[in-house]
Amino acid sequence: MIKSKAAASPYLVWMVIFIVAPLLIVAYYAFTDASGNFTLENIMAIGRYSSVFARSLLLAAEATVICLVLAFPVGYFLSRLRASKQHIMLMLVMLPMWMNFLLRTYAWMSLLENNGIINTVLGFFGLGPFRMINTAGAVVLGMVYNYLPYMILPLYTAMTKIDNSIIEAAQDLGASTLGTFTKVLLPLSGPGIATGITMVFVPSVSTFIISRMLGGGSNLLIGDLIELQFLGNSYNFNMGSAMSLVLMVIVLLCMSFTSSFDEQEMEGVM
Repeated sequence: MIKSKAAASPYLVWMVIFIVAPLLIVAYYAFTDASGNFTLENIMAIGRYSSVFARSLLLAAEATVICLVLAFPVGYFLSRLRASKQHIMLMLVMLPMWMNFLLRTYAWMSLLENNGIINTVLGFFGLGPFRMINTAGAVVLGMVYNYLPYMILPLYTAMTKIDNSIIEAAQDLGASTLGTFTKVLLPLSGPGIATGITMVFVPSVSTFIISRMLGGGSNLLIGDLIELQFLGNSYNFNMGSAMSLVLMVIVLLCMSFTSSFDEQEMEGVM
């Protein structure tokens, strides 16, 4: 017992320094003004930015759903390959992640600009130019491209644990392809789905680089607002901390929803 406590102590110290202490600092600034006096004005003022919060949640939800739809068949395909081929395909999935995040986003800027590669190619066929950059669709596209591996990997991990005999048994008992998918494959993939949703939704709802580079000034998200409070002309730590605290609550609520959904799916399977 004493040895286990001693072994856990470095992790506890790390959590206190890098998790608990920063959260306390954020909470302190969120509920105080510039003079250090307690106030709720920072929290109440967030209502002025309700449209930005709604836009952030909507775009993050769209990106998460698209990632799930794209990643599910990819994860299933990878899980059914031979072990040697799985390693190669996983490397190809992770290969874009080896490149710098900003460079990947810059690449999409060159593709989506009015005089970019896509519009240039379409111009040869007498189409366009289409306005693709500085739109909400471009922001969602950037989220999907950057965070899709975070959805594929949990689904792949969950699906590798599903034995082929279970799927074959369902088919032998007369289950259709849709029935096998909804009654067997989807419930057993529940842990991977819940993990993937969390890993994609959380960075999507808090991103600011993607929205700034691909969305322009007309697609401001929560992350942009927070960054402006800390690094912009306003330089208001208190307001930025209040926004961060509210965003943290939203993320925790979403995570609790996905975890409860995961538990319900597993109970249904059992």
